[in-house]
Amino acid sequence: MTNPAERLVGLLDLEKIEVDIFSGRSPQESIQRVFGGQVAGQALVAAGRTTAGDRPVHSLHAYFLRPGRPGVPIVYQVERIRDGRSFTTRRVTAVQQGRTIFNLTASFHKPEVGAFEHQLPPAREVPHPESLPTLAEEIREHLGQLPEQLERMARRQPFDIRYVDRLRWNTEEIAGSDPRSAVWMRAVGSLGDDPLVHTCALTYASDMTLLDAVRVPVEPLWGPRNFDMASLDHAMWFHRPFRADEWFLYEQESPIATGGLGLARGRVYDLEGRLLVSVVQEGLFRALQ
Repeated sequence: MTNPAERLVGLLDLEKIEVDIFSGRSPQESIQRVFGGQVAGQALVAAGRTTAGDRPVHSLHAYFLRPGRPGVPIVYQVERIRDGRSFTTRRVTAVQQGRTIFNLTASFHKPEVGAFEHQLPPAREVPHPESLPTLAEEIREHLGQLPEQLERMARRQPFDIRYVDRLRWNTEEIAGSDPRSAVWMRAVGSLGDDPLVHTCALTYASDMTLLDAVRVPVEPLWGPRNFDMASLDHAMWFHRPFRADEWFLYEQESPIATGGLGLARGRVYDLEGRLLVSVVQEGLFRALQ
């Protein structure tokens, strides 16, 4: 049996069915809709497969238009917008059962030496990831054991996730919390050496915890939910090369939530504190009836 990291690489390995048209698997899961990070990661693979491969991904901007159905293949249609001297641009439309569920525009940039450099450091000092419990360990500590559904999810999870701040389980523990969260993450096994795979894997991971920052002041992150939430759009800027199977710190904050919408932004750092990726996403939040 392959490990979860190998399954993630397989999930990102699209089938070419025609010029600039690819098919991606959508595993049958016990969830109502396809995970947004999967669709974004696969769409970025499709875009990258139509380039020469000598230009890393510079940025992506995407919209989640309809929920995808688990177990049903997704077709990715790529439009070659521009092949310039320094930048390559692709537009990708994801179609499932004849309906557009997602679109993405990706920019690829030829590496060059900049005239200057600067970056903001991480917002605070955080513990080393190896000193923190895994997500499964935290849940087991609180509940005594993992519920069967969470046990199955933990076995399939392609990323090791470790929350910098211990999980809070009731409304008393979240009282006065700022809309911020931070996690350490890395793939649970090797992802190989293709830079595009690492970029697409981190794109997959970037959708896993980002909207936590919106929820932190309102409800515990684990346990029964009072809100249904869905990603609406997603943007990323890739600043430096990285490996998604090495530890990265994902700082997340929500500057505003209003009108049923919550905005979240994230910064991804490596162990040395180098800023690797910037992320922004808006989500829809509706109270459960």
